Amino acid sequence: MEVGGLPAELWQLILSYLRLPDLGRCSLVCRAWSELVLSLDKTRWRQLCLGCLEHRHPNWPNQPGVEPRSWREAFKQHYLASKTWTKNTQDLESSNCLSLFRRRKGRRRLCVGAGGEFGSLRAALAAASPYDRLVLLPGVHEEPGEVLLKVPVEVVGQGKLGDVALLASIDQHCPTARLCNVVFMPARFTSVLYKTTSGYVQFDNCNFESGQLQIHAPGTCQVKFCTFSQSSIHLRSMALCVLENCEFTGSENASVTVEGCPSSDRNWACKHLAVLARSCAASMREPGPAGCPVAKRDGWGESLLEPVRTCEIVVGEERSSFLSAVDAQALLGSAQEDTEFGESLRAAKEEGYGALNSNSSDSDLCSDDEEDAQAVYKLPYKAHSLSHTLADVTHGRLQSNRLHALQRDLELKSLQQELQQDKEAQSLANSLQGCIIRECLFRDGKGGIFIYSRGQAKLEGSIFRDLTYAVRCIQNSKVIMLRNDIHHCKASGIFLRLSAGGLIADNNIHSNCEAGVDIRKGANPLVLCNKIHSGLRSGIVVVGNGKGIIRSNQIYGNKEAGIYILYNGNPAVSGNHIFQGLAAGIAVNENGRGQITGNVICENQWGGADIRHGGDPVLRNNLISCGYSDGVVVGEHGRGLIEGNTIYGNKGCGVWMMSSSLPHLINNQISHNSIYGVAVFCRKDDAGDYPPSQGASENFQEEREAAGGENDPDMEEEYLAARRPISVALVELNSINHNGAAGLHVKSSEALNVVANVIHANGDGGVAVLQSSRLTRIADNSISCNSRRGVLVEAECQVELRGNGIYDNSSHGIVSKGAGVIVENDIIGNHRCGLQLLQAADMKVTNNRIQSFRDYGIALFDEAKGLVQENLIFQGRSKKSILRPMSNAEDCIIQNNVLLTFKKR
Repeated sequence: MEVGGLPAELWQLILSYLRLPDLGRCSLVCRAWSELVLSLDKTRWRQLCLGCLEHRHPNWPNQPGVEPRSWREAFKQHYLASKTWTKNTQDLESSNCLSLFRRRKGRRRLCVGAGGEFGSLRAALAAASPYDRLVLLPGVHEEPGEVLLKVPVEVVGQGKLGDVALLASIDQHCPTARLCNVVFMPARFTSVLYKTTSGYVQFDNCNFESGQLQIHAPGTCQVKFCTFSQSSIHLRSMALCVLENCEFTGSENASVTVEGCPSSDRNWACKHLAVLARSCAASMREPGPAGCPVAKRDGWGESLLEPVRTCEIVVGEERSSFLSAVDAQALLGSAQEDTEFGESLRAAKEEGYGALNSNSSDSDLCSDDEEDAQAVYKLPYKAHSLSHTLADVTHGRLQSNRLHALQRDLELKSLQQELQQDKEAQSLANSLQGCIIRECLFRDGKGGIFIYSRGQAKLEGSIFRDLTYAVRCIQNSKVIMLRNDIHHCKASGIFLRLSAGGLIADNNIHSNCEAGVDIRKGANPLVLCNKIHSGLRSGIVVVGNGKGIIRSNQIYGNKEAGIYILYNGNPAVSGNHIFQGLAAGIAVNENGRGQITGNVICENQWGGADIRHGGDPVLRNNLISCGYSDGVVVGEHGRGLIEGNTIYGNKGCGVWMMSSSLPHLINNQISHNSIYGVAVFCRKDDAGDYPPSQGASENFQEEREAAGGENDPDMEEEYLAARRPISVALVELNSINHNGAAGLHVKSSEALNVVANVIHANGDGGVAVLQSSRLTRIADNSISCNSRRGVLVEAECQVELRGNGIYDNSSHGIVSKGAGVIVENDIIGNHRCGLQLLQAADMKVTNNRIQSFRDYGIALFDEAKGLVQENLIFQGRSKKSILRPMSNAEDCIIQNNVLLTFKKR
């Protein structure tokens, strides 16, 4: 009959009454009939799928309210999976395979129970032939002793799930078997419900209560649509097994234990399981737009953070002015300039001084008349090696090609992009070995999955909630976790130790009582593209020689540090967005290390990066912005290389350092922070209320005791090769500009070197040395256009000022009440005195070039003493003297200076 003879709706109604075999035959008639059968997806195919007692809803137990893409495809997958047990290749290759085919085709149906042919399962098995179907009639079936399964059979409970209960312990000795629609309960003499050491067993739509399944290689299993209540599975040396759409509740230990290296002795079913696993594998879901984390996903628990703000960058004086994406990229420009910026600065230091254009000043304090007069009196700035950088600092000039590059660099990569670039991660994501666990639910118990002794497991699309821990992987084992939801665990969500590894990617890990991911004792996983948020402690902890690659994750809203590294932990942390944390973004403590590169760290309550107590990381090319405290904190005995970062718009200081620390601060862009650009303190009291640690407070006693152990020699060699040893804290080649207070604020009890920095347009002075019991060396810096004096040195401070360019500051160029030397500086165009020595200053002032437009070139007051010699001093517009020697000190020596007055031509 032609399809066009009736309306399509009528055909669909007619076909909806057909059974499955008839639908199959109709689909083979022609293309039009095939399309008509396919159009029944949401009607007849849905009815067939849900009406089958051997299956449950395709998205059970995690999302039973969500329909599958295709009911027909779901029914097909269920049907094919249920037939895996019949594909025994060993039997098919045997000499009597033809008789086996005949036996399967005409296999018997044996009924067991009241009213059936057999009174017990044991009796039925004794009479069964291979591939017979044993039907357990409704009721409770109890076997007094262990039941041996010697022939391949199918055991099916009649009626709905729960109508048939089997109290037995079954030991399988045959190549294959299937059990379906049965409630398994333990016999009185053992808690083992089922075990096999060689054969393949398939469980469909079963319940397991208060017992254990034991599957040992070369045996294997497929478990689908099953419920485990206070029950568990122990898998030993599995080459390949599959657990799908199962629910585990109330476990007293781990629900699934995976032990031992995958066996090379593969069961006949492994190749069929591999084909089934590939065909059923859920396609990788693309995460949401980069930088826009979503606190909720369908079926993924509630977030503690509502609403979640995007990781945007704030630029300018007002924090309310948010930039477009392009402007946000531009903010990072200075950090990405490190290579050429640093090279040009070093070259300038070697080549001497170039020319400076005073138009680089952004001071607006002069009237038009003053500007005209100043143009007449203005000296050509002899200038400083860093002068050429001021225009970019003032006007934010960025090349368009760099801007486009930054747009790419700042984006959070998707898992697909990561896998394309990382072949190791791609290989792990595609691997099928060990235990495959998909779309399962683990809840309300002690543990989810325990993998040890070189075991291997792959977890996809599962939910772990309200457990003590979700996954524990130790002893050289490997875990691959894709698209899982892990939340409300009483301890850490994922725990790796003792050289464990694997891939943890695209998971939603939140609201756990301890760390979301805990990496210890040589564990070395790949942690990619996860959302780790709303934890009651840290997001990720790396402890006790733990390693790992932590990349492209969104880590936000955690109560303690987003990433916490300590006790020789040494991960590679790159490309992450770490924001809105209630403590530090990244904390490195207790001799922790780490390569921390290319991250966006913003809007955290405490320091964007916090380094203390021997912490010694490499912090490079990060954007650290808009924090509610300081950008970078280097606390007591902190170390580290802090290079090429953009530290911007934080409410505290750009960089806050304790004088007992020993950091190397190089090539950073430190700007628009509310207080100091860089601050160095010798006591915590000087800095207000800073907590003793901004990391986390987990118990690390075991790692603390082992911290003195040996490090990996290869890692140690690589670490030392990447570092330049320093014995004094070094602030070098940074651009420190437009901060709310002084560019550099020093109250230190230790030596400090400040070399070749651009300190420009800060809201207070350029450099303020308020306490310096040991020498503070300030050399080859450009200090310009600051709102007050260029450099202030308080009494009893020891300072060496050498080779600096001090230009266009709104007050004095240099004010000193302390001791030291001022040598070979260019002090030009400041709005008050070029150099002022006060109180008991004791300075050696030689070989400087000094001009003040409105005031004295050099002024000496009070008991100032020292040597003022061989300086070149120019008169400005002021009618005051060029040099004002009003010191009362007898040993104040002024000699051999060249004083030049201005004469109009």
